[in-house]
Amino acid sequence: MSDSMKTSSITSKRGPLVIKLGGAAVEAREELDDLYAAIVHLHRTVPHGVVLVHGGGAAVDQHLKRLGLVSVRHDGIRITPADQIEEIVGVLAGRVNKRLVGRLQRHGAEAVGLCLGDGLVAKISRVTGLPFDAGRVGQVTSGNPRLITTLLNGGFLPVLASIGFDEEGEPLNVNADAAAAGLSRLLNASGLVFLTDTPGVLDQHGTTIATLCPRDIEAKIQSGDIRDGMIAKVRSAASASTTAAIPVTISSWHEADALRNLTRGDLIGTRILPFNDLAPVIVPDA
Repeated sequence: MSDSMKTSSITSKRGPLVIKLGGAAVEAREELDDLYAAIVHLHRTVPHGVVLVHGGGAAVDQHLKRLGLVSVRHDGIRITPADQIEEIVGVLAGRVNKRLVGRLQRHGAEAVGLCLGDGLVAKISRVTGLPFDAGRVGQVTSGNPRLITTLLNGGFLPVLASIGFDEEGEPLNVNADAAAAGLSRLLNASGLVFLTDTPGVLDQHGTTIATLCPRDIEAKIQSGDIRDGMIAKVRSAASASTTAAIPVTISSWHEADALRNLTRGDLIGTRILPFNDLAPVIVPDA
């Protein structure tokens, strides 16, 4: 691919690169050395470092099942009853978060485990407007990224679980894709990457779609080409791309070598563009 066909999403005059890690990579028992080494490499290479946001749906499902509780999802959103929220907090902000911190530290990163609500980084409110009752599910409404920027300026790698607090200080579960999108806006991120189990958004033939814009995403959701958990993911990507004016990448965590090359503008997975066209988007250094 020629340099003229590449699109850059990492610029020196914006904030950090936000990476959302999901899928089997979060729960995998093996070390996945290539993946964590690639994330640490990016943190040391890109301007202003990396902020890692993570989910942990499978770990939560397994924990709730052991307790005899049922996991329910709707359009990729976990329904979070009041009697499950404390257990979900314990898994995501506790066990999963600290496992990721340890793995990144194993590769030399000064990783710090946090959640969305720490230091008022993100203010969270209950999700409204859904055609179903999601329970204690929140969304990022505003926030102050000072804690994150302070850590980044000190060379630390923040690792955030998608747990926040409402106005009464009670925990809310935030969809991790939406959490990463919200943080990208707050941090004026240079780019946002969703790392998942699939190589990107797939068409009906199983082929990775190279680029998508918001209009195409909604059309493919209505047609059923984009379904299940990918619905929430692409909508979060489109929202972040549009509001932050940056391309957003959905790719596989298996592609560690390709991940390292993001700083060169290499295209990996599916690129979500911020406008309703498919022209190459180059984010200016301004």
